[in-house]
Amino acid sequence: QVQLVESGGGLVQAGGSLRLSCVASGRTFSMYAMGWFRQAPGEEREFVAAISWRNGNTFYANSVKGRFTISNARNTVYLQMNSLKPEDTAVYYCTGGDTEHCSGYGCYRANEYHYWGQGTQVTVSS
Repeated sequence: QVQLVESGGGLVQAGGSLRLSCVASGRTFSMYAMGWFRQAPGEEREFVAAISWRNGNTFYANSVKGRFTISNARNTVYLQMNSLKPEDTAVYYCTGGDTEHCSGYGCYRANEYHYWGQGTQVTVSS
């Protein structure tokens, strides 16, 4: 099993920045990719970004491309969020997956991931 713990959420004004962190522990060697999803009230959980644990490939949702950057170091994955907009307001979830093709082609559906953190709230005020 893998445990994921997020941190770094908070309240920020539109145009501001936040950095989310997610520390993975346990059987991390089984993972091929880690990423971030978000869920706003009344909405489905949506893909934000992912990074291959094996080759560093990165994948982004169109809505955040050019504003968000995903990176990793050791057992931690980061999401640097710049130029934040009110529509970025959501609970952000860290996730990890054991599926090999996620490393090369990216996985964009929540059911392709196996491990989830508890979520961290990001609120962007206008």
